[in-house]
Amino acid sequence: MGRLSLNQRAMLLSLVMLVVALLIWEAAIPAQKAVGELTEYERLTGGGAPKAGVPPPSQVIAKAWAELSNPFYDAGPNDKGIGIQIGYSISRVLTGYVMAAVIAIPLGFLIGMSPVAYKALNPFIQVLRPISPLAWMPLALFIIQDSEASAIFVIFICSIWPMLINTAFGVAGVRSDWVNVARTHELGHFKTAFTVILPAAAPTIVTGMRISIGIAWLVIVAAEMLVGGTGIGYYVWNEWNNLDLTSVIFSILMIGVVGMMLDAAFGALQRAVAYAE
Repeated sequence: MGRLSLNQRAMLLSLVMLVVALLIWEAAIPAQKAVGELTEYERLTGGGAPKAGVPPPSQVIAKAWAELSNPFYDAGPNDKGIGIQIGYSISRVLTGYVMAAVIAIPLGFLIGMSPVAYKALNPFIQVLRPISPLAWMPLALFIIQDSEASAIFVIFICSIWPMLINTAFGVAGVRSDWVNVARTHELGHFKTAFTVILPAAAPTIVTGMRISIGIAWLVIVAAEMLVGGTGIGYYVWNEWNNLDLTSVIFSILMIGVVGMMLDAAFGALQRAVAYAE
C-alpha cells in the first residue's frame, strides 16, 4: 500500500476529528432516567420527568435517518418532509439570484468599462450595499403584500452587490493591451465585450456569483423564519416552537450540507472558467 496523498491524509484527519467530536458530544450529554427507574416521589411530583435539552448525536442520527428515508412526504401545511422544505428554499434562492444576475452582470460591465458610469453610480452603490437584506423585509411586505415575493426580493437585494462589484472590478482589470489588440482588429464594442473582456473577467465574475449564492442561502433561512409557511427556515423555527431540539440540530446540519453543495457547484464553475495568464 503506497503512501497516502495529501487529500487522503486530510480526509482521514477530518474523519478522525468528526468521530472524536461525536464521541465527546455523546459522552457529555447526561442520560435521562427511564420511567421504571424513577422513584415514587419523582413520578408523583414530576421531578424526574425528561426535560428539554441538547440531544446526543445518536438521537440526531436516528432523526436524520427517519427524515431522509422519506424526505418528500406531505401531511399538511405544518408537516412536510425535509426534501420539500429545502426545495422551497432553493427555489426562492435561485429565483432571486437569477433576477440579481440579470441586472448585476450587465450593469457591472457598464461600470467596469465606463469611468463616467462608475462615478455616477458609485454613491448609490455605497449607500445601498451596507444595508442588511432583512431590513428591507418590512418594506417589501408592505409594498408587495406577498410573503413569497418578499422573500425572493430579499434574496435579490442581497445577491446583487457581490456580483455587481466583482463584475465591475473584473472588467476594469482586463489588461489594456488585450483591448487594444481588439481595437486594432476593428472589433465592435459587443464583440470585444464577448470575445475579449468576458473570458478575461470570467473568473472574477464567478467569484462574485459564488459569494452571492452563499449570502443568499444564509439570508433565506432568516427570511423564512419571518414570513413562515414553508422552507427550511420555517422548518427550523417550527421545530423550535415544538421544543424538538433534535429536529433543530438536524435541520441546521442540512442547511450546512446544502450550502456546501451550492458552494462546491460554483467552485467547480470557477475552476472551469479559470485560465492561465
